[in-house]
Amino acid sequence: MKTLVLFKNNLRINDNPVLYHASKEDEIIPAYIYDEINSRPLGSSSKYWLHNSLNSLNQNLKNQMLFMSGDTLSLVPLIVDKYSIKKVYIERPYIHEEIKAYLKLDNILSEKDVDLLSYNCSLLWEPQTILKIDKSPYKVFTPFYKNGCLNSDNPNQPVGKPIKLKCASIDNKTRLEDLNLLDKIQWHQKLDNHWDISEKNAIKIFNQFLEDSIFDYKDKRDFPYLEKNSKLSPFIRFGMISIHRMWAELEKFNYHKSIEHYKSELGWREFSYYLLYHFPFMKSQNFQRKFDRFEWENSTEKLNAWKHGNTGFPIVDAGMRELWETGFIHNRIRMVVGSFLVKNLLIDWRIGEQWFWDCLVDADYASNIASWQWVAGTGADAAPYFRIFNPMLQGKKFDEGGHYTTMYIPELKEIPIKFLQNPWEYDIKFNYPSPIIDYKKSREDSLKKYQEIK
Repeated sequence: MKTLVLFKNNLRINDNPVLYHASKEDEIIPAYIYDEINSRPLGSSSKYWLHNSLNSLNQNLKNQMLFMSGDTLSLVPLIVDKYSIKKVYIERPYIHEEIKAYLKLDNILSEKDVDLLSYNCSLLWEPQTILKIDKSPYKVFTPFYKNGCLNSDNPNQPVGKPIKLKCASIDNKTRLEDLNLLDKIQWHQKLDNHWDISEKNAIKIFNQFLEDSIFDYKDKRDFPYLEKNSKLSPFIRFGMISIHRMWAELEKFNYHKSIEHYKSELGWREFSYYLLYHFPFMKSQNFQRKFDRFEWENSTEKLNAWKHGNTGFPIVDAGMRELWETGFIHNRIRMVVGSFLVKNLLIDWRIGEQWFWDCLVDADYASNIASWQWVAGTGADAAPYFRIFNPMLQGKKFDEGGHYTTMYIPELKEIPIKFLQNPWEYDIKFNYPSPIIDYKKSREDSLKKYQEIK
């Protein structure tokens, strides 16, 4: 009897509950369906990462994967009929649109007398089980994490590798390239210089992080040039390493503030999915509805300057150029560039969210939305709107020697360090744009607009 294993966001062999349990059946057909109908269409950088992660997975499965694109609700029944499948194994969904599609698929397969079996591959805690005493969902991170998650049942242990893995012999003429995930214009080749995209490398990076950097994480994670962050986010996003494996390995250490802080960052990822699960409207609407009355300026000229790292504010431009060059931005700098867009340029957070969705290799549906709402002050447990990151002070504090800034803005390498974050005050002009706004005035304008909706 053949069993269909449908991969989606957990593209790994190790510690994959769907694959682990499905492999106990006689023969499996591993498949991936690129579906832009029942899921949000991926951005360009995510497609690049997806192509490479699928390539890694297919190699680990000895090139036996079935690749298709289109409507999952139409294609799965066709696969089921063609190969006389009686069981379909699938990742449990937590995003509203994907839950709806899952329920529809369950009904379709039930009519065919086919079992649809789902497993949690993505989250440490089931979002529907973490509730306050009054059975309502949390809206603030700290009680969610400390009272809800940490006082709940421990996360599932990683399942390890499949005990046996036998792929069915079928006439499979599909190819990964048929998904057309890579643009014909080879812009993405520059990303190859920064990423080794494989399950093996994901595990290697995590192990090296535990060995070299974990104990410095809390004190040094905000300094981009120190590279004390794990940079595992794209591997986590595409499930090339198990979040359960990571948690289990972290739990083996004795108490240390840095380890607990790193675990809490994994908790923020949980919180993002939790919020989207309980409040799906926030995917496109302000969580705090008072911001519906906020009058954004949405200047196209200023937006383009921000996108391309030409705002005249070095730490902001360094971050945006890092994004353009590598598909990634250091977490501290993400907050700086996000605050600058929303609170200084007065551009709607949804516009910034869409740009990150297109450009980040780790663009995660829930984390991207929740993080933008956090930095904009519109979300649950968000940074107050009146907390506006000062890019000059942020640059001086977290890039004191200018290493990060000048890496991405080499035209400022010769400027004295005291002027690096405010080059407009230096006598000699460089080939670098002047500030597109008066920072002090932009801050005042932003706070004035906030007072109008308060």
